[in-house]
Amino acid sequence: MTSSAPLLEMRGIGKRFVGVTALEGVSLSLQAGEVLALMGENGAGKSTLMKVLGGLHQPDSGEIRVAGQPVVLDSVARAQELGIALIHQELMLAPNLDIAANLFLGREQGPQARHSRLARYLGPLPQRRLREQSQRLLERVGLRLPASTPVARLTPGQMQLCEIAKALGQNARILIMDEPTSSLTAGESEQLFRIIAQLKAEQIGIIYISHRMDEVLALADRITVLRDARHVGDLTREQASHDQIVSLMVGRQLSGQYFPARAAPPERELGLEIEDLWVPGAPCAVSFRAYRGQILGFAGLVGSGRTELMQAIFGATRPLSGSMRLGGAPFRADSPREAIRRGVFLAPEDRKRQGLVLPMTVAENTSLPDIASYARLGWLDRRRERSVAEQEMKRLNTKASSPAQRVVNLSGGNQQKVVLGKWLAMSPRVLILDEPTRGIDVGAKAEIYRHVAALADSGVCVLMVSSDMEEILGMSDRVVVMHERRLVGVLEREELSQHRLAHLMTGGAPLEAAG
Repeated sequence: MTSSAPLLEMRGIGKRFVGVTALEGVSLSLQAGEVLALMGENGAGKSTLMKVLGGLHQPDSGEIRVAGQPVVLDSVARAQELGIALIHQELMLAPNLDIAANLFLGREQGPQARHSRLARYLGPLPQRRLREQSQRLLERVGLRLPASTPVARLTPGQMQLCEIAKALGQNARILIMDEPTSSLTAGESEQLFRIIAQLKAEQIGIIYISHRMDEVLALADRITVLRDARHVGDLTREQASHDQIVSLMVGRQLSGQYFPARAAPPERELGLEIEDLWVPGAPCAVSFRAYRGQILGFAGLVGSGRTELMQAIFGATRPLSGSMRLGGAPFRADSPREAIRRGVFLAPEDRKRQGLVLPMTVAENTSLPDIASYARLGWLDRRRERSVAEQEMKRLNTKASSPAQRVVNLSGGNQQKVVLGKWLAMSPRVLILDEPTRGIDVGAKAEIYRHVAALADSGVCVLMVSSDMEEILGMSDRVVVMHERRLVGVLEREELSQHRLAHLMTGGAPLEAAG
């Protein structure tokens, strides 16, 4: 980093949408070769600020300078001309094309011709040259794959590296990474961190958005914190600590860890029993019991088969064999509709694609899984729909202007609350939560943990899949451990430890199942 003009300055940025102040006088700066972590609760304004920087939104007030010069970012193309690249949390690659086609999508004439008046008369680069240039970019980010590889075959980590290569191909000087490790394995994350170190050495400035505190503390040179659409503080690496960051983010101290204290239920009452359930693609069947009033955690590495097992219980996929009992009675979900009818609900891992209809309102999403009960003389009872949605918004402290607000415009944490709210409105018997806090800030996590614990305390049987070791240890009464689509252990709370879970998750000697 140098003492010359910052690579980027955003001064007093303001942005309003209808009825909502998204940004109010927000400022930040970024030096060349610096990693600046941008942190804040969901809804604090991080994404809006980065969309302003990426040319997706135009600010209502404020000034932006790049390398000391004032600029107007009135389009994505203009931002890219100035070397600003935004890598979204949901990766923007075309799976039906190969890597080379993705890296130069929209720039097939080559980077030099992109802004030339002659570009319209130039044909696309020859395939050989396109792939040679793509191969050099892939080598630069350490991705050892042919540029002709279809994107559909890549892992999330490889796609992330392709997005970085794409940005470097546009000569990016400012790289914005939004939750880059949310779907990566530990090994893929380490590779990404090595690339970030390399980019820093090349004097590329990086704005890093993440809710994973350990990553931020390890990677960031400085941390800028937003709260309620305002800039509330900056911390250097030396000043930063977990508690200081959280205090700035939520405006209060969170006492120790934020997992709610819960008393064990006086007796075990069977909620859901799975016996020899064989899920397609698994090498063998699994069996376990889940009890009312308990949170049964499911631990395992990415690809261990936890999500597929939950989908089979919910009726989204049909098991090859086996049986299930719900409250002691036979249960078979041939479809999600049947599971819902019996009180078995799933909050899926991918809330945007599988848990919500984004263009619809909060009220419409809340009523959707139980739409028949809102019918009155053949008409939808909109008043009741709104009333129920308002009740769940109040219960979960969902930050939305009204039940009529479209879900697509909510933050990730508030979208997750809408997913939970629609199921809570239907009084679940079994609630399956697949990665319930992925991509959610610490304040929203604390709220969700509190509500999940209250559900269990009320007698609901909760199945919780999580890749967050701290979350599994902090929330679970018992834990099912899976490895390579096999159930390798069921641990009681008194048996739980990070070392023991990690041992089983990575293929250590199986333990005799309990319960």
